[in-house]
Amino acid sequence: MNRQKAGFVGLGLMGAPMAANLVRRGWTVTAWNRSAAALDEFEQLGGGRARDVESLRDEPLIVFMLPDLGFIEEASAGLLASWTQSPPAAGTVLAVMSSVSPAGVRDFRRRVWEVSAGRASVVDAPVSGGTTGAIEGTLAIMAGADDEADFQRLRPLLEAVGGTVRRLGPLGAGSLAKACNQLIVGTTTAALAEAAELAERSGIDAAALYEVLSGGLAGSRVLDLVGPRLVQKDYRPTGPAKFMHKDLSFVVESAAAAGAAIPMATAGVELYAELTRQGLGDLDLAVVRQTISNLSNRTAAAADGGTITA
Repeated sequence: MNRQKAGFVGLGLMGAPMAANLVRRGWTVTAWNRSAAALDEFEQLGGGRARDVESLRDEPLIVFMLPDLGFIEEASAGLLASWTQSPPAAGTVLAVMSSVSPAGVRDFRRRVWEVSAGRASVVDAPVSGGTTGAIEGTLAIMAGADDEADFQRLRPLLEAVGGTVRRLGPLGAGSLAKACNQLIVGTTTAALAEAAELAERSGIDAAALYEVLSGGLAGSRVLDLVGPRLVQKDYRPTGPAKFMHKDLSFVVESAAAAGAAIPMATAGVELYAELTRQGLGDLDLAVVRQTISNLSNRTAAAADGGTITA
């Protein structure tokens, strides 16, 4: 098997720089994307263009970097149908690198196994590090694979786009690890947003507060990266905030299956649901500060006996 050859589905904010890094590192990559503009740019970098996902059927590795499993299932429908008629080469690996449900990716794997006559397998390998990590090739990649051999087939590709690559267990383990990652990122960002709102409404400069906090136990990578956007109220999207609600929903789903108490995730999933209800879901994660500000305005108005609409 030629491990330097792959198909790539999804050239969005994360997928485009990841696929570009593969090409820069000597991989032969054929990509498909819904919009042609991203494919035009990818071809200029030396990548190949697929007319549809089905035409990637003979690639040894196929990466999916789409918003959710529903999009992956829709995009791969023709591919799986073609395998029903003519199975792929043995050892073909589909890499789900999006944030998806751990239970859902296991269901997807069963369908892939059936239509491919057991010749294709699925590895979940979601990423963390944002667009900066995708551009720099330093993503943290958390993988789940039922077979160590499947992970090893995929590993050179993962190491070409990531700085830290770990197999954490069977299929679904990667998605669960990403859900845990999002639990920490989502609730930490919300806590920082709350602190900024409380500080400024009390007459303290949020930037000065964050500078002090960064020198103590409250310092974190989230504070370093998201803090400046929270202070500046810069909500230009580096990734849609609405996806945090989806990811925290996976925490709730997994906790129910494991019998784990998740008070922070429960509060977080409701906060990000409120963010979406306020129509802020397409903006950056830092917009959770605006969500909290809107809630604060409602609280203040209620205390004054008036009304205010966010």
